Amino acid sequence: MSAYASTSTATSTAASASASASASEEPCCAAPLPVLGRDVTVPLVTGGEVTYAALDYAASAPALQRVWDDVAAYAPYYGSVHRGAGYLSQLSTDLFENSRAAVAEFLDCRPTDQVVFTRSTTDSLNLLAQVIPADCQVFVFETEHHASLLPWRDARVTYLNAPRTPQQAVATLERALADREPYGPALVCVTGASNVTGELWPVRELAAAAHAHGARIVLDAAQLAPHHPVSVRELDVDWIAFSGHKLYAPFGSGVLAGRADWLQASEPYLAGGGASRRVARRGDGGVDVEWHTTAARHEAGSPNVIGVYAIASACKALTEAGFEGLVEREEHLISKVRTGLAAVPQVRVLSLFGDDAPRVGVISFVVEGWNSSHFAAALSAEYGIGVRDGLFCAHPLVRTLLGSEPQDPGECGAPEAEPGERSLNAIRVSFGAGTPDEHVDRFVRAVGELVRDGAKWTYRTEEGRCVPAV
Repeated sequence: MSAYASTSTATSTAASASASASASEEPCCAAPLPVLGRDVTVPLVTGGEVTYAALDYAASAPALQRVWDDVAAYAPYYGSVHRGAGYLSQLSTDLFENSRAAVAEFLDCRPTDQVVFTRSTTDSLNLLAQVIPADCQVFVFETEHHASLLPWRDARVTYLNAPRTPQQAVATLERALADREPYGPALVCVTGASNVTGELWPVRELAAAAHAHGARIVLDAAQLAPHHPVSVRELDVDWIAFSGHKLYAPFGSGVLAGRADWLQASEPYLAGGGASRRVARRGDGGVDVEWHTTAARHEAGSPNVIGVYAIASACKALTEAGFEGLVEREEHLISKVRTGLAAVPQVRVLSLFGDDAPRVGVISFVVEGWNSSHFAAALSAEYGIGVRDGLFCAHPLVRTLLGSEPQDPGECGAPEAEPGERSLNAIRVSFGAGTPDEHVDRFVRAVGELVRDGAKWTYRTEEGRCVPAV
């Protein structure tokens, strides 16, 4: 469509300018990708300012400069999609549907798969939970993020204990599936990379086990897709879910991609305009509705066009940058962090599968003698480093890793212990394609100094958070 060609040219020009600037500043192929906020400075409680070290990628990654430039180039052409006759509406519709095709290519989807745009990974998995057959049996490990652990409220759910090796994960699933036979429809939900430990899960082997027992499998790729290439076909998963905000794309969109049959057979996730093909009054005063059979069936309402385009832009940017180089650089950063933490005896890194397990740039740890919230607050206030503390919306997993009982205190993001007291929470450092070496080096140095010398400032608990006392 000619309208799309116009905006495509504009966004390509912006992207090329960004890439040229990047190439002149960072000539090395292993350099971090340009992201927004890389030059932001923040004040320190001890005086002065420092460039902010964003090390909380597992929560939300900073937007790629390329994505921001693409969105800015498109913004003047923004219009409603699918039902507008005007030029900008047609252009936006074409952009929206081309974004769907770009995501399908990024995920290496099968020709018959559907790509449904949602608000987030959580929204995607809740959508899937709404469309599974009524008698479906769901199998999920206790190690999952709450987005994967909690949506299956109307299903029969079997919660599986945390495995201690990838092989044990497969064996545990195979045993659980065999014990439940015969059964009707079944679904396995598993993460690709843990949002707590960063460890990679044996997705291909788990998919093979699920299919051998007649079950389907959905992959939560929220932490995997930003760090490694993900192929629906190679992994042989039935569905995949991920979020734009972890993939360097702001504006709050997500993806559920995969098999169309359960999606088409169910009532729409949301009922409304866009999901319906035809609506007519009946003679008895009621309403007859014919729903779409395409992805639009579950995309009622006006979609987040900019968010969707941002995801597509991020998919293209990561593909063009080359995952091989991105993975190599990230492994370099992982090695720096793990080596630095290992040099501090008071630090214990949390792990399910052990030190040799492959992982992405997500590492959680606890520090002997420190409240995790206190430690994270000191990293921020005294060093300008942003990390996360708490249970990371994976309460059962973190409690298992900390060796605590399920009823012990501690909740996500709101530790009850005062500074200096032990807390049943952890600290998480996470990084990715936009992280420079200096941020990681500063983090490692700060951990050593805080453990050796203590905090330079006084802190107090305020509304569940540890903050500098003023």
